Amino acid sequence: MRYGAYAPENFDLTFQGTVTARKALQMSLNVPAVAVLDRVGAGRFTARLRQAGGALVLPKGEAPGLAMGLGGVGVRLCDLAMLYAGLARLGTTLPLIERPAGTALLDAADAPADARRLMEPVAAWYVGNVLLGTPPPENAPAGRIAFKTGTSYGYRDAWSVGFDGKRTIGVWVGRPDGAPVPGLVGRTAAAPILFDAFARAGKVIAPLPQAPRAALFASNAKLPPPLQRFRPAGLAFASETAEPPPRIMFPPNGARLELAAGEHGGLDPLALKISGGTAPLTVLVNGVPLGNAGARRTVFFTPDGPGFVRLTVMDAKGAADSVMVRLQ
Repeated sequence: MRYGAYAPENFDLTFQGTVTARKALQMSLNVPAVAVLDRVGAGRFTARLRQAGGALVLPKGEAPGLAMGLGGVGVRLCDLAMLYAGLARLGTTLPLIERPAGTALLDAADAPADARRLMEPVAAWYVGNVLLGTPPPENAPAGRIAFKTGTSYGYRDAWSVGFDGKRTIGVWVGRPDGAPVPGLVGRTAAAPILFDAFARAGKVIAPLPQAPRAALFASNAKLPPPLQRFRPAGLAFASETAEPPPRIMFPPNGARLELAAGEHGGLDPLALKISGGTAPLTVLVNGVPLGNAGARRTVFFTPDGPGFVRLTVMDAKGAADSVMVRLQ
């Protein structure tokens, strides 16, 4: 892939072919990471990190670019550890508290209450579940710690951050003056220290949180067509037509809908009306596929109860529309 004058390559300069998102993250493949960041947008991604309390260090007057996905941006170890702790907390970050050795832990009542949202719980659980399967360093146990390694541009920094269900540990290896160290790689320099730190903590490894109710478990072949393969921006399906993208006509975004009890208990189904889109259509309720809608433009779903619900429709070309409604 090429993005203007920028053509990222994998760290080992190899081409892996088609891989799952799970394998791409576990193998730290650069090209898929940049492709996803390009779709999200470097500015949008930076804003989300800052909103969650993570500060990035950029040269004065410089805007974040796609290279930030490959270690091309400054970040402090404490901020990185705080963000990974947010993954472990199913998407909620809290400011870190610096506690000198030998001092007492804070009581729960004294803990900071200004929690911030990094991502949705299901998304955070997916990432943690993938990182739990990352191949560990040599002679280290597998499947116990969710962790990630990284190497910054020019071999200046080697990182490894990991978490279990109770604690997060971050490791940085490098020179205090920021000078390059040839061969300094996160997997071989920082990851062994991370696993040793968990072992020396003297605590039993705690399991990660259970999957949220909306988490989706399915093989790739059983996913809706638009979710089976990631397509970078600008790459269209071969069977491109003039069909307009799908749009949810009812309910409108932000609507409040009254729930009604059914004749035989439970709640009456609610209608979702769709226009446009290339069949087959896929409808998702809070991220969970409702089923293959085919070419139908009116789909019914039975709500679980009152509260906010996100409704999404995707067509065969990957175009989508989404609304958030409140059921009461």
